[in-house]
Amino acid sequence: MRRYFIYLAYNGENYCGWQIQPNAASVQETIEKALSVLLRKPVPIVGAGRTDSGVHARMMAAHFDFEDNNIDLAQLEKKLNSILPKDIVIYKVVEVRADAHARFDATSRLYRYYITADKDPFLHHLKHKVYGELDIDAMNACADILFDYEDFTSFSKLHTDVKTNNCTIMFAQWENLMNDYVFTIKANRFLRNMVRSIVGTMLEVGRGKIDESGFRKIIEAKDRGKAGTSVPGHALFLEEVEYNNDIFI
Repeated sequence: MRRYFIYLAYNGENYCGWQIQPNAASVQETIEKALSVLLRKPVPIVGAGRTDSGVHARMMAAHFDFEDNNIDLAQLEKKLNSILPKDIVIYKVVEVRADAHARFDATSRLYRYYITADKDPFLHHLKHKVYGELDIDAMNACADILFDYEDFTSFSKLHTDVKTNNCTIMFAQWENLMNDYVFTIKANRFLRNMVRSIVGTMLEVGRGKIDESGFRKIIEAKDRGKAGTSVPGHALFLEEVEYNNDIFI
């Protein structure tokens, strides 16, 4: 039995998220069905993460196992792209060590959230519209505060099955691009709904409703009810998943 990584991207607009859900289309299920058609047997896949409903990925990784040693990876990639819907693309399929794991071996994930102050008839489904100016300096001051903490319970969806709410933030920064704001955050792992609730809380900072001291108190409370409302998923993109080179063959 050999293990392979699939690198892919998807527009999450038409999906309930990455993970298979009853009575709703998911990215995972869509790819599994395509693989099963081509490889002529059920082929479960495991993703690097579980993006929420409507969330997009410019780069996602997933692994699957298959016993045929003569599998033509280039042809598999080509055939997958020919039968998958237009909103999912396979970039490459590569062989990895038999014990490599798309989720647990990922050393970091990078997300970006896209906000605009403009009314855009073409990109409204990919950016979150806000009204009024935001204080980006105040928002970046609070982004720096994230590095002082590991427990992000206050930004996690309630009643999840994770064993710990600790994450290591590696990068967090806001950029102001004309009338757009982009928040980039990189960490070793993320909790359910974490990026969207951080962004929602920081928008309150940008509007002057929460200061740096208040932002610290929200994190230290370890209470989701203290943080701001989560922003919509349609403007969130998983941009990058990183692994150590030693897992690849």
